[in-house]
Amino acid sequence: MKRAADNIRILAATMVEKARSGHPGGAMGGADFVNVLYSRHLVTDPDDPMWPFRDRFFLDPGHMSPMLYAVLALTGKFTVDELRQFRQWGSPTPGHPEVDPRRGIENTSGPLGQGHTMAVGCAIAERFLAARFGETVAHKTYAYISDGGIQEEISQGAGRIAGYLGLHNLIMFYDCNGVQLSTDVNAVDEEDYAAKYRAWGWNVIEVDGNDAEALDKALDAAHKEQKRPTLILGRTVMGKGCVTKEGDEFEGRCSTHGQPLSKSGADYASTVANLGGDPDDPWKIFDEARDLYAERDRQLREIVARRRAAHRAWEEANPEAAARLNEYLSGRLPELDFSEVVNKPGVATRTASSNVLGYLARHVGNMIVASADLANSDKTDGFLKQTTALRPGDFTGAFLHAGVSELTMAAIMNGIVLHGGMHAACGTFFVFSDYMKPAVRMAALMELPVKYVWTHDSFRVGEDGPTHEPVEQEAQIRLLEEVRNFEGRPSLLALRPADAAETVVCWDMAMRNDATPTALILTRQDVPDLPAPNGDRAAAAAGARRGGYIVVDSPRPAVVLVGNGSEVALLCRVSEMLVSRGVGSRVVSVPSIGLFNSQSDTYRAEVLPADVPHFGLTAGLPSTIRGIRGFNGHVYGLSRFGASAPYAVLDEKFGFTPENVLEHVMAAIDTARKCQC
Repeated sequence: MKRAADNIRILAATMVEKARSGHPGGAMGGADFVNVLYSRHLVTDPDDPMWPFRDRFFLDPGHMSPMLYAVLALTGKFTVDELRQFRQWGSPTPGHPEVDPRRGIENTSGPLGQGHTMAVGCAIAERFLAARFGETVAHKTYAYISDGGIQEEISQGAGRIAGYLGLHNLIMFYDCNGVQLSTDVNAVDEEDYAAKYRAWGWNVIEVDGNDAEALDKALDAAHKEQKRPTLILGRTVMGKGCVTKEGDEFEGRCSTHGQPLSKSGADYASTVANLGGDPDDPWKIFDEARDLYAERDRQLREIVARRRAAHRAWEEANPEAAARLNEYLSGRLPELDFSEVVNKPGVATRTASSNVLGYLARHVGNMIVASADLANSDKTDGFLKQTTALRPGDFTGAFLHAGVSELTMAAIMNGIVLHGGMHAACGTFFVFSDYMKPAVRMAALMELPVKYVWTHDSFRVGEDGPTHEPVEQEAQIRLLEEVRNFEGRPSLLALRPADAAETVVCWDMAMRNDATPTALILTRQDVPDLPAPNGDRAAAAAGARRGGYIVVDSPRPAVVLVGNGSEVALLCRVSEMLVSRGVGSRVVSVPSIGLFNSQSDTYRAEVLPADVPHFGLTAGLPSTIRGIRGFNGHVYGLSRFGASAPYAVLDEKFGFTPENVLEHVMAAIDTARKCQC
């Protein structure tokens, strides 16, 4: 075992040395744990890396990627040539791992704290499916966390939720080496993490993290735990095996954390030799390591064969359940008829969303919805009313009360979707999307179709005041519509529907969007239903599928009025007032700026003709509307923080009344005419 662990240490140090950048010290200290885990405990299918019932390993400290790549090379998932390309353009071994389960990488990691929180989500998904289909679908979820990750505030929410729910198939290794990037840990805190996790309801096992046999026994004990998640607190040595050129020990040094050994005070060649390697051939896979992992490969084939046979027997005995499970695992949605969703006239878009969620709860059996202590306000309780909440040891429900922990909740949703076979959505107030942004960005980067339900979308939150009134949030989140993901698509679909009918269409779009996360930005206050020229508002709202569409038109519009959300109804009222002045207008709703910008030049020109002046209205920053390709006019928006007052008063004070907007529109028309002259 030691020989293979030393091989991992040498490969990790060599990758960093060749790249001239990276983090060798932690990888060298953690080598013993990953070696024991992968050679004795982690169950995967050597012939099918996507086997849905495989164990998962979630790395939290992405900077320790050399350790992961090295152990995966021993399993055959990476070649030595690929290790040589660490941190290079186009390489499958980037500086921080990027999700690729076919290569054994279950999650993108880098922002500390999120990786192990995704593991909590994965473990929830596993228990959810096991509660419905039995233990033949069960597996372990392993996580690896460092001193930095455990300091991140998100670890509080992850530890609390995992302990509360009793996720006994979650096993986390805490690499407690007492060293972080710029200081020793004792310069930062002296917390008793073992006591902290025990208080959260975890089974805590403390071991020497560089003792293979102790680690093996700890993992065996963790497997036997049936009620609690397990934390294996392993005290490891940063830069395990490092020496100076003179052969003096150079372990446990902060300098080995974030730079090549040759720059740390250790000597790279002497360290390779000290670990039993050849400095002239540091990429060599030791015979002992090769034999160890070849034997594990043989064992895995036997283990997987038995488990597959047991699952086939279950399928034969439970054909209907098996068909349902296979449908879940395929990622396909059931047939959904959103016309069955009934909304009363003039409701808030959060209420319309609630009605859709109730429909989804009845028709999508593999969906989990969560809220950060706001279910009855963000109206995700529409889903909850059709199911029950997840409870300690009971995963027959489908709603997660995440508590006041927005970032934790969002990262957990990422883990649920990463597991596979699941849909996930979570809700809170739009202003608190600020707490969620790091996990939303990770969802966009990993191309995970998580749904975000963000309500209370503007200053019309009213009496709660500026702390709760979004102003800049829509502009911020729409920046992710501008960022392209690795498939070349907008990395997030942001939808701010204008009325109940648009909300239903937007939810349909969200559920069918399996390529990126989707944000639904919804009103607190009731909004009028938009006019439907043909009398069928639901049919007219289908125009939202193209990101933007014409709501109201006239034969020769003198101005195009552009907005989204609750501002569209206000623009429709202004359009009526323009008619009384003999001025024709067009009203355009753009619930998704990114999607509209992706349409053909021809379509966008049809909706926003260049020879007609445009006027934009937004309850957020004016820059939000200016992001629409082809928009060439004035924008009336809010360039200040909100205030505490009834929303109707704020409409008046901030100028969001039909009369005031009308005057701004007329001024924009006059300005355009003068420019033409």
